[in-house]
Amino acid sequence: MTDPSTPRYHAIEQALRQRCRDLPAHAPLPSESQLSAEFGVSRMTARAAVTRLVTAGLVYRESGRGTFVAPPASNRRADSLVRFTEQMRRSGRTATSRLVGTDVREATDAERTDLRPGKNGVIEIRRVRLADQTPIAVETAVFAATLIALLDSDLTESLHTALVRLGRVPTSGRATVTAACATSEDADLLRIPPGSAVLIERRLIKDQHGHPLERTESRYAANRYGLDVIFDVDQS
Repeated sequence: MTDPSTPRYHAIEQALRQRCRDLPAHAPLPSESQLSAEFGVSRMTARAAVTRLVTAGLVYRESGRGTFVAPPASNRRADSLVRFTEQMRRSGRTATSRLVGTDVREATDAERTDLRPGKNGVIEIRRVRLADQTPIAVETAVFAATLIALLDSDLTESLHTALVRLGRVPTSGRATVTAACATSEDADLLRIPPGSAVLIERRLIKDQHGHPLERTESRYAANRYGLDVIFDVDQS
């Protein structure tokens, strides 16, 4: 049964994600008017759900023809945040997570600025993300301690799904990407030589109301993960 607090566009998005899993690449999806009639929502709500799938790279639009299932990609587009589990599924790989540890603590100055947790502090969840049992990234996710119910979830499963169950839908955000050499801890968790290249992505994600939700640092083994960049050429 759908949680009544879950936005309608999110429920439609999840239903379409399942269809995309079952359909071959380039298969057509229903039009916005068909989705509107099927789910009993406005065309604007149906369009919002489809737009999220386009942003995630799961589907693509062709003017005058419709919306179609996108072929799988091995890398993630830099302008979208696709759930790790979903991204690996598209690549034909099985995603799992291994919990490193959790902590309830005071917020740092940067976390106070970004998450606005008040006096309750923050919770930190550290995991290793794996694809076909190969470590891909060390992920440290920080949330305001008002979301401490997250710690009652299965932290080896999707945090995105757990957040939605708590009424907070990850919706938008910003990220910065840098590079560094692997620390001894990175090397141990990722099973790579110390000093190897790692790709570091730091994100601040907001919920469906535009409120700060999650501050995350992901440290990827650079030889196992990449970001695709789509750009226009400046003609000036």
